[in-house]
Amino acid sequence: MNHNKIHPNFQPNLISINNASIKRGRIGPPYLGRLKSPLPRNTHALISIKGVTSVEVLVYGVVNGMTFVLMAVGFSFVYGISRLPNFAHGALYVVTGFITWSFINNAGLPYWLSVILSLLIVSLAGMAIYQFVMIRVRGMPISEIIVSFAIALAILEGLRLQGIGGFKGFIGPGYVLPRFMDGVVQTAWLTIDLQRVLIIGVGVIFLSFMWLFTHYHKIGLSLRAMAQHERAALMLGINSDRMANIALGIGSALAGLAAITIMPLGNVNCESGYSVLSNAIAVCVIGGLGSWMGTILAALILGLATTIMSALGGTMWNNVLVFGLIILILILRPSGLFGRQKELEERV
Repeated sequence: MNHNKIHPNFQPNLISINNASIKRGRIGPPYLGRLKSPLPRNTHALISIKGVTSVEVLVYGVVNGMTFVLMAVGFSFVYGISRLPNFAHGALYVVTGFITWSFINNAGLPYWLSVILSLLIVSLAGMAIYQFVMIRVRGMPISEIIVSFAIALAILEGLRLQGIGGFKGFIGPGYVLPRFMDGVVQTAWLTIDLQRVLIIGVGVIFLSFMWLFTHYHKIGLSLRAMAQHERAALMLGINSDRMANIALGIGSALAGLAAITIMPLGNVNCESGYSVLSNAIAVCVIGGLGSWMGTILAALILGLATTIMSALGGTMWNNVLVFGLIILILILRPSGLFGRQKELEERV
């Protein structure tokens, strides 16, 4: 079966099915039956499985949760430090996948070197976006959103329609990143491919590294100071614009890391940029803008909730669930689960 072809009914905003099991002609455990037709590879690692055990729901829920963490943590990091809503986050996600693909297939570079160079380029691109564009509108919330979203539209639609640098754009199924790990882990209770196991590992390692960086490195401590109280940090001699520039560079690299980890499960396409942005915003709003703990908790909640919803009612209800949770949280707790924004009675 050729997994690099797009199914005619492919919808990029839907949650995909376990691709490792598709390779064997089955969905999930053996008792779920064989596929009657090829299924699409999606750009997401999120999984739709029906008739599964509680162990599978739990494990795949954690995978989905870590996927949400990787998608959202860069957006949360930038906002928490600089209070900039980086709506170009999803575009940088797609650009990373496209650059990596170009290095591998056009330049003939090794996979690991392509990944490193792609993350470096995207990080520099994020810093350039702040230095030449966002710094001009910083402190004007509406302008920040409009400008960053305009950058995202220019990048994504440019790639989709006309291409960049002589490329034809994202028309067709030709842009696929290789997987880091092939193979399947199969037990009596669970079947899961190694690439999704890698998502959990990357998420845990990355979160541990960022905690150490922000607690023990000089730059990390300066970033924490900016996040906790910008005016106090300024009085201590910390340069606000420099920290915001570094934050946007790191946040862009985090978006790229998410792309490198998640995109091997599917195709590189422009729609994934919009999906990643909407998922990142949903996670950050539910968890609390700028709160890492809230981002992680909200991502795990959404991961388990969407997995259960997929098993019970199908993937078409996942967007309803996600945005329904956003509305509910905004009504009950406008700041999010761990947000530090002013509550409604304080603002009125």
